[in-house]
Amino acid sequence: MTSSDHYDAIVLGAGAAGLMCAAIAGQRGQRVLILDHGPNPGRKILISGGGRCNFTNIQCAPDRFISANPHFAKSALSRYSAQDFLDLVESYHIAWHEKTLGQLFCDESARQIVDMLLEECAKGAVEIECNVTLGDTTHSDGHYSCTLADRTVRAPTCVVATGGPSIPKIGGSTFAYELARKFGLKIVQPRPALVPLTLGADEALFRELSGVSADVVTISGKTRFREAALFTHRGLSGPAILQISSYWQNGENIAVNFLPDHPTGFLSDAKREKPQQSIGRVLSGELPDRLSTALLTKLGLDGEIGSLTDKRLNAAEERLKSWTFTPSGSEGFAKAEVTVGGVSTKELSSKTMEARSMPGLYVIGEAVDVTGWLGGYNFQWAWASAVAAGEAIALKAAA
Repeated sequence: MTSSDHYDAIVLGAGAAGLMCAAIAGQRGQRVLILDHGPNPGRKILISGGGRCNFTNIQCAPDRFISANPHFAKSALSRYSAQDFLDLVESYHIAWHEKTLGQLFCDESARQIVDMLLEECAKGAVEIECNVTLGDTTHSDGHYSCTLADRTVRAPTCVVATGGPSIPKIGGSTFAYELARKFGLKIVQPRPALVPLTLGADEALFRELSGVSADVVTISGKTRFREAALFTHRGLSGPAILQISSYWQNGENIAVNFLPDHPTGFLSDAKREKPQQSIGRVLSGELPDRLSTALLTKLGLDGEIGSLTDKRLNAAEERLKSWTFTPSGSEGFAKAEVTVGGVSTKELSSKTMEARSMPGLYVIGEAVDVTGWLGGYNFQWAWASAVAAGEAIALKAAA
């Protein structure tokens, strides 16, 4: 093996976390090689945020992440904040804007974020190889060896940044889990997250509302999200549904509050004010016509609101504020933006992201059992976990 095949660190995956980690380690004097099986770096970045990359969330906090260990993400997130990444973005004169709920987007293109990360890698003389067919990855004599088509590369450090199985059409896979298991690390069962939910035949009436959206509150256990929900030909989508999907488990119910701004007694008050108005007219003043018609059909309500007893109106209102759906499933990893689950945080140091039982092996980004809310949180976890690992790799080499 020639010296050209020996590196200080090999990073598997040229996505958000992999590029950031390599740049940090490279700029601190490490000779770093990134390997990726895809045709080019940052493919998930490029499609994110409608092509404008929702690159972080200024309201980022540890309680907006899902993990078997809710405390694990605190260390990395506290040491590399949304403001830290925003400072990097601004240093490249990338124009940005804030949308609802603290979400930050590029004014122009997600390509700017990828180009920024590639420039950061270039500053650290990081080598990037795409279209790589990776054979076996082994560990012996304190080094990790990766077999490529034309050679074997070695390094004392290997960083797993290959993400999860979400969006397989742009490279999502279970590679990280398979490699982690090979080295004895446990996996928290992965499942699709930030994903549309499907409804069964018994909810066909709602599937017929495809294209209708409404501002709602979705509820699963103690978790609530207020955003738009969208009915689709397969079931439920929109930000409020994607958010709650990360907490939903197969067989469980979710509840939807279709009247989040209305006080208790709203329908009874409407009855007293305009008893001759139809119940349909009252509800369609608050919700899209097609949705209000479907809900009233399910409730079996029709006619003038004054003809309905307060008891029936109160029961209807209670149902409208907590309408139960039992999804038949989700649209799976093909449509999931991210993955809940992954390499168990019990296996990793929260400060460095290094595996406790495998010195020199680091796992970062979506491959770890840390999943953020919709709206830039998962990118912030990618940046923060990558910086934690990149700095730790450099410090360890210098020790």
